[in-house]
Order: sequence, then structure tokens, then C-alpha cells
Amino acid sequence: MHYSGVITMTTDFGHKGPFAAVMRGVILSRNPDATVIDLAHDIPPQWPPEAGFWISRAYQYFPRGTIHMAIVDPGVGTERDILVAESDGHVFIAPDNGLLAQLLDNANDPHVWKLDLGRLGSLNLGTPSPTFHGRDIFAPVAAELAAGRLSLTAIGESVYEWIPGWLDEPAVSAGKVSGTIVTIDAFGNLISNIDAALLKDFKEPVAHIAGQEVPMLTTYGCAKPGDILALVNSFSVVEIARSEGSAAKELSIERGAPLVITEGFSA
Repeated sequence: MHYSGVITMTTDFGHKGPFAAVMRGVILSRNPDATVIDLAHDIPPQWPPEAGFWISRAYQYFPRGTIHMAIVDPGVGTERDILVAESDGHVFIAPDNGLLAQLLDNANDPHVWKLDLGRLGSLNLGTPSPTFHGRDIFAPVAAELAAGRLSLTAIGESVYEWIPGWLDEPAVSAGKVSGTIVTIDAFGNLISNIDAALLKDFKEPVAHIAGQEVPMLTTYGCAKPGDILALVNSFSVVEIARSEGSAAKELSIERGAPLVITEGFSA
């Protein structure tokens, strides 16, 4: 593995308090040449599916050899494992709580290890805080990997199973795809896990959500202000939007809501 020196951070820490900055400080103290990029810190608290969704959709825009840390960890300090995975020329570090399941389940021959702190005595990690593994484990391990002082094979034992994802993959049948709203962006757009590729055979796809039938359009400006529309967004998944407004507020929809795409409107 040739590391790029780039490390991304995805957490549910938010922007109140020093938590993300302290992790950055730990990384730079060990590896001053690292480039640390905040992918997202506004993941809803204790909602791993969104972190996994964004990492699986965003990692490809970073140089090969980037290390992606994801810390949405309601089980911090318990017996839950920490996974380190290599796939498609990138490395991913996250708790084994379903966060990486979507990425790993769809990867082509990923290599996955269970982090074994007993093997990492040379890193001088000390005794980790039971509530801040991001600072005491994830950040130093990422820094040492990026610096080339720690090899993936020294991380721990290889594993071939991991905790399943919290959300089911979209169900596909003739003329119908059923998925889930995974996240809501700052504009109130409802972003689903339905990939555009699943709609390739649809001639007139129509979205069904909150009791409404919504046309599939090309972009936001194709609808009148206030209208609800569906589109394939820049990450190649279906989202529900409201032109010049918030679809989430208008439809009173939250994460986990069902979304169905059918061929054509109901008779």
C-alpha cells in the first residue's frame, strides 16, 4: 500500500467542542506531514448508516492511499471490535457496528482486519479513554499508517465477517424499486439508497413517498417553486427535493422513511 498522506474524518461529534480538533492534533503530533480533511462531523448522533453511506459514496474522490476514519460509535468502550479494511486502494477504519457493511458487502475482495491493541505496543497508545477512542486509538493508528510506520498486516487478525448494516439494501422487482431515506442534507433534500443504476430500465420513473407520487426530473430548476420532485443527485442516488424549499419539512419525513420508485404514475 502506497499511502497518499491524506486522512479523512467522519464523525457524529458536531461542531460544538474540541473533539474533532483534538483528533486532528493527535494525528499531526505523530505525523506532521499528514493532510487531514473533515468529510463530515454532522452525522446524526449514533446513526452509523449515514456515515457508511457518505464514505462509500465519497472515498473515490480522494487519492488512492487515503485513510478514511469513521467514528459513529454508540458502543465505544464496550467489547465491540474496530475494523481496518483495505479496498479499492483505500483504507477504512471504523467500529464494527454496521458502519462499513455497505462498503464491504459491495467491494471486490476487500481485506479486513480486527484491530488488536495487544499488537500495537510500539505505538505507546497508553490506556484508552473508554469514551474517546477517536482520540486514543483511531487517530494514532491512522497517523502511523499514513506515515508508513505501521503495516496493515500488523494490525491484527484477518476477519471475513462483520456486523450487518442497519438498513436493508433496495428491493428490486419488475417495474419497482423499494429503498430507504438515508440522510437529509442542509437544504432539506431527502437522500435515498436507491442507486441510479437500478432505474436504467425505467422509461417513466415515479417516486412514491409520504402518500405522494412525485415525478422524476433532471434538476431542481425543472420544477416550479414549492413543487416536490425526485431526481438523481450528484452522488448517483435518488433524492426527493422541494424546489426552493425543504422537502423534509414539507413532507414531515425523517431518516429511515421508505421510498418506492415505480414505472409510471398510478392509474
